[in-house]
Amino acid sequence: MTDSHAHLDACDEPAASLVERARAVGVARIVTIGTGIESSRAALAIAEAHEGVSAALGIDPHQAGGAEAERLGELRELLAHPKAVAVGETGLDTVRADATQEEQRRLLDAHLALARDCRLPVVIHNREADEETAAALVGFAGTVILHCFSSPALIPVAVERGYYVSFAGNVTYPTATALREAAAAVPPDRILVETDTPYLAPQPVRGRPNEPANVVHTIRVLAETRREDAAWLAIQTHENAARAFGLA
Repeated sequence: MTDSHAHLDACDEPAASLVERARAVGVARIVTIGTGIESSRAALAIAEAHEGVSAALGIDPHQAGGAEAERLGELRELLAHPKAVAVGETGLDTVRADATQEEQRRLLDAHLALARDCRLPVVIHNREADEETAAALVGFAGTVILHCFSSPALIPVAVERGYYVSFAGNVTYPTATALREAAAAVPPDRILVETDTPYLAPQPVRGRPNEPANVVHTIRVLAETRREDAAWLAIQTHENAARAFGLA
């Protein structure tokens, strides 16, 4: 299995403990996410220290209006690291008001340019900005990973454009009927699973800090929703992640 999105640097427990528990349940690969320059450095350090851990590096949209957004030159340098497998997370968020939409869009466009230059996939954060996100990605020809997918209305665009769609623990919540229906519509070669550790713990462990080992709960619910065998879906999403991120 692959946990395609985890913030290991944001966890209270040491990454070594989280990685060990993940391996014990069959999670062979984890993509840990940098959300700023220092976070990206920490993500790379964790990836360097643990086999099977890679890093996606970016400056998240909540920092688009501050000094962090001016550090794109440093981000470009970090992306040259062999353990860096994607740009992001980056994107648009209309729920939090930490930065204006114009500032977020400028930062997203800069990340897309980096992804083009570095020939890396881009990890997209989209929170209640479906139309704006779809419009921003029109001219991007590289690989797109829609992280922590929560926008059923965006499924037709994602399927038409061949984006990877990654589901987190929120798809397991009792109220997430529409999201589960959306998950059933994703082609088998474009679905990914993630934990978004330490956030969004799936229903069986809801209320606790999340961790990569918990991806098994999300796989089980997705398999039930899609009427697929859970073991098969675990292998399929693992292979999809390898293709999306260029992992061996």
